[in-house]
Amino acid sequence: MTNDNNIRRPIVTFAGHVDHGKTSILDAIRNTCVAEKEPGRITQKISFTIMPRSVIEQQCKALLEKFNIKINVPGFLFIDTPGHAAFTNLRKRGGSIADLAVLVIDINEGLKEQTRESIEILRENKTPFIVALNKIDKIPGWRPTQASSIAEAIASQASFTKQQFDQRVLNIIVALSTIGFDSALYYEIKDFTKQVALVPCSAKTAEGIADLLVMLAGLSQRFLSGRLKLGEQGKGSIFEIKKEKNFKSIEAILYDGKLHANDTIMIATFDKPVVTRVRSLFEALPLATGFKQVDSITAATGFKMLLVDDSAVMPGMPFVVLHDKSSDAVQQQATELQKTIATMLKLDETGIVAKADSLGSLEALLSLLRKHGIKVVRAGIGDISKADLAGIKASIQEDPLNGLIVGFNVDISPDIEPELKALEKENKLKVVLHDVIYKIIDDVLAWREAKQKELQRQQLQELTLPCKLQILKHYIFHRSKPAIFGVKVVAGTLKQGITLMNQDGEKIDKVKTIQYEKKTMQEAKAGQEVAINLPNVTIGRQIKETDTLYSFITEDDFRKLKQNKHLLNADEISLLQEIAEINRKRNPVWGV
Repeated sequence: MTNDNNIRRPIVTFAGHVDHGKTSILDAIRNTCVAEKEPGRITQKISFTIMPRSVIEQQCKALLEKFNIKINVPGFLFIDTPGHAAFTNLRKRGGSIADLAVLVIDINEGLKEQTRESIEILRENKTPFIVALNKIDKIPGWRPTQASSIAEAIASQASFTKQQFDQRVLNIIVALSTIGFDSALYYEIKDFTKQVALVPCSAKTAEGIADLLVMLAGLSQRFLSGRLKLGEQGKGSIFEIKKEKNFKSIEAILYDGKLHANDTIMIATFDKPVVTRVRSLFEALPLATGFKQVDSITAATGFKMLLVDDSAVMPGMPFVVLHDKSSDAVQQQATELQKTIATMLKLDETGIVAKADSLGSLEALLSLLRKHGIKVVRAGIGDISKADLAGIKASIQEDPLNGLIVGFNVDISPDIEPELKALEKENKLKVVLHDVIYKIIDDVLAWREAKQKELQRQQLQELTLPCKLQILKHYIFHRSKPAIFGVKVVAGTLKQGITLMNQDGEKIDKVKTIQYEKKTMQEAKAGQEVAINLPNVTIGRQIKETDTLYSFITEDDFRKLKQNKHLLNADEISLLQEIAEINRKRNPVWGV
């Protein structure tokens, strides 16, 4: 790595659990640097930071000398993406455009749900990463120092504080080992190919931030030399689409090659690629929250562009610069781009519907769904639409367990909201929307488990389910043939047509009707008070007002219910045992 003209900036993205300090660490990096004041910039918040080599050399001089590291990469492109899973929303064929990732972990809280999820996505994408152990300043007794390295800062702490630090680090090392990663403090590692480097730091005091930068530089130069060679063709990924007053601006990352104003580019879609021209080009300023208009840019960099045709452009989609505009060359590029989309999505013939705010987020969502054996029949970017509703209806007919529409960082189109709610009310469909992917997965698994039990329970409807009734002696409406009287369902489910027995196991009669407030019901649940009609019963002969009534269950039905007791609730299982004990007074081997 000696020729800057042939080497691009490494792309580094930040991942981790919410509130563990991803953006704060980037703020600390930027606050240690003086933004270059350039004229003509458009000031606004952006999501990427260009860090020049000169600034790294200036801020990390002492550490670079200590480790004998010379910076050969032309700086870094840091991507600060909103949302824990959004670091995957910039894709190219074969993986993420990120060369390295910084996994941010609060040293005091350790690994959380989103930390583990981020690790799984990094593992899936084969993205190398280091761990920033943030918030060391919150360790009891921590005293901020001006030490040149974090190792020196730790060594200068009181004995009690060092013990607290060591224990927290050990907890994280153990937690990482349980999911397959050997890790250690970076200054204790001899072979970085075998262990994940842990860099203690504080976004608040800026301690360890220089160590983090030096580690990124050292690892980039040692392990990414081949990957960082600048290619001839401009390639990138759409980052975000922003609606301005009278136009749309496209924020993007150029991860390889060059891009000029007026270049023709091809952008992937779910249908066929869009070919359009770059009208204007604005590159992100180093260390600044703004852009300046330029004639050309070189990877890796963040930029903004205005396009002649932006109607079909979607976040996360890859694009290429078209140098050869012949029909054969354009067709070849189109085929390659669409292969990228097909490789990412890999939809199934049947399954649920999945939507997300960007291509990379969608891919992350699909990957995690499939890890849990959940097939996806339809996927896309943007809000849940009429087409999604039509697709899920057809999928439900194949399998009721497909009745799921899941969305990451998206909403429901207002014109289908009433119909979706109606289907949800009938329990035919479940819509799961979250801005955290692991919550989507949790809700999906919970709904499918409950739905599976419901479907299996429907198969038990031919059997007599257990129920227990208490006669309400003050509500005797007709005493003899038919006996019509009030009962309270103590446990289980009372269904029209079942046969009842008393507490001695004597068969009584079939329930002809169930009524509540003069309205006929097919069934009554535990806790309800209803009137029942027993056509062949006289109160005082076949039953007494003090009797407790139970559903009469045959031995065959009892055995089938026992085999499927996982579909019964605790009260039903207890009641089934009670019915068995009543019958075994007459026949000790009943139901065995």
